Formats: sequence, C-alpha cells, structure tokens
Amino acid sequence: MSAASIVLLSALALLLVGWAAWERGPGGPKMVALTATLGAATAAGRVLFAAIPSVKPVTTMCLVAGAALGARAGMAVGALAALISNAFLGQGPWTPAQMLLWGAVGASGALFRPATRTRIGLACIAGAWGFLFGWAMNLWFLATFGPEVSWAAFITACIASAWFDIAAAVGNVIFALIIGPALYRLLARYAARVKVSTTVVPGAG
Repeated sequence: MSAASIVLLSALALLLVGWAAWERGPGGPKMVALTATLGAATAAGRVLFAAIPSVKPVTTMCLVAGAALGARAGMAVGALAALISNAFLGQGPWTPAQMLLWGAVGASGALFRPATRTRIGLACIAGAWGFLFGWAMNLWFLATFGPEVSWAAFITACIASAWFDIAAAVGNVIFALIIGPALYRLLARYAARVKVSTTVVPGAG
C-alpha cells in the first residue's frame, strides 16, 4: 500500500470512528441541539470571513466548544462546521480532511481544558493549530493530488504555504483573545443548565 493510500484511509477511518463515538455516546436532545446550532454558527463564521484567506474564527470556536462541552461535542462542532460551510464555499476531496482536523481541534479543546479555559492558554493553542492545520492539509493534498507523499514534497509544500499558515495562526490568536473567554462562559453556563435539567433525582417521581 502506498503512503498516499495510508494517509487517506487513516483519515477516513478516524473520521468514521469519531462520528460513531458521537452517535453512541451520552447526550440529551438539548445538548445535541446546542452542538448542531454551534456547528452552524461556526460554519457561518467561516463563510463570513471567506474573503480573508486563512483568517477564520473556526479554530477558536471549536476549541472553546471542546473546552466547555467536552471532546465529543467539540469534535461534532468541528466536523459540522467544515461540512456545512463547504456547502457554500465548495465541497471537494478536502472536505473529509477539514472535518477530521477541525474535529480534532474541538477534541483538543477538551484535552487541554486547563489551558483552553484561560485567555492566554487558548490563544497559544489556537496559534499552534494555525500551523498544524495547514501542515496536515498539505499532507492531505499530497496524498490526494500528488506528486508524492515524501519528506521532500511535504517540506516544499509547507514552505509554499508558510504565509497562509502564519496568517491562520495570527488570526487564531486574535480571535481567541477577543471572543474566546466570553464564548466559553456562555457555553459553560448553558452546559451547566443542561446537566442540571437532565439529572435524575433519587426518589423523585
């Protein structure tokens, strides 16, 4: 099996596993509705800033969703944001990779919650994802369009995309600093209400 095939099949397998985890995991209808709404809002943010290459609020919103609502919700928000926004910006072989990567961004918001709950920590992680996302997409494009998956081709692609990756990282930091804390407080409050409203009180009823 070629390196390109391994990259493609691994990414698709991870995407399917993540979706299965979301479908089978716990979560009431209110949380599902919140996740769907947040995914649509995140997609709208991406479309709104479509005219500015690489500068989007998507990464910050996915990170905050994961930090406030948990890894499963963060993954779902990221995947939905990519799928919905590409309905306006254009679907293609890049869509599964974007769904997987923004889903991973959301999951990392939960994984690094002690940091993503703070303004500076969120900004640092969002900035790092600006580069990681771009590098991962370079690998995906090499696997799908060629010319080959190799270190030489990967480094060349990363050099060519450097300015876009820098713009993404800087944009992520700015969005994290401006909207991150307020969005986290909003989602955390709603998540707390959902948990309270769905808690079964022993002996009640």
